[in-house]
Amino acid sequence: MREEKASYIVQQIEKLGIEIDLSGAYLLYDFYEMLIQRNEVMNLTAITKFEDVVSKHFVDSLSITYVKNLMDVDNLIDIGTGAGFPGIPLKIMFPHLKVTLLDSLRKRVDFLNYVMEKLGLTGIEAIHGRAEDYAKPGCKREQYDLCVSRAVANLSTLSEYCLPYVKIGGEFISYKSGEVDAEIDAAKSAVFLLGGKMGEYKSFVLPGTDMQRSLVCIQKVEGCPKKYPRKAGTAAKNPL
Repeated sequence: MREEKASYIVQQIEKLGIEIDLSGAYLLYDFYEMLIQRNEVMNLTAITKFEDVVSKHFVDSLSITYVKNLMDVDNLIDIGTGAGFPGIPLKIMFPHLKVTLLDSLRKRVDFLNYVMEKLGLTGIEAIHGRAEDYAKPGCKREQYDLCVSRAVANLSTLSEYCLPYVKIGGEFISYKSGEVDAEIDAAKSAVFLLGGKMGEYKSFVLPGTDMQRSLVCIQKVEGCPKKYPRKAGTAAKNPL
C-alpha cells in the first residue's frame, strides 16, 4: 500500500516536469499520514482525500518550479505556512534549501516541529509568530533569497508582510487562485513603496485538477523602509 501510494505521488509530481525518486515520495506520503492523523484533533486542512492532498497541496506547492529554479536558491521563508505548505514539500524535494516556516498559531507550529522530527528533516525551522514581528530589524529582516506564501490575502497586504524578509536581489513569489491581473495592478504602488518590482506571473491549471492557479513574482530591488511592515493587523485593514 505504501509503495503504491508513493508511486502515485511520483506520477503526479512528474507532471510538473520534476524528477522525484521513491525516497522523496515516501517522505511526502508519511507527511500525508501525519497530516490526516493530526487533522482529526485540530483544523489543519479541509482537504483530506489522498489524491486531493497530492494534487492540491503537494503538486501545488511544487508548481513554483514553473517560474523559479530552486537550485539557485540558498534559503527561503514561508509566511503563513499553515500545515507546512509550500515549505515542507519544497524542503523534501530540494533538500539543499534552508527553510523557515512562520505561522501565527502555536498548535500548527507544534505540528510542524513534530513532522520535521519524524521525517528527519534538517536545515529547517518552524517559528511561532506574526509576520509583522519577525520582519523587524535584528530579527529575520532581509535575510532570505526567496519568500513564498500561499496565504489568502490581497497582493498588497501580502507584499507588506513578505517583502521585508527578502534580500535585495531576492524575490517574493505569491501563490494565487484564479485571475490576477486586477490584483497585480492594484498592488503596484505598494510593491514600489516596499522596495519591490513586479516581475513575471504565470497562470495555469493545476495538474490533476480544474483549479486555475497563478504564481506572481516580485523582485526586491531596494531596501524596504523601516516603517514597514506596520503594526499587527494594519496591513490587512488598510492595504498600501
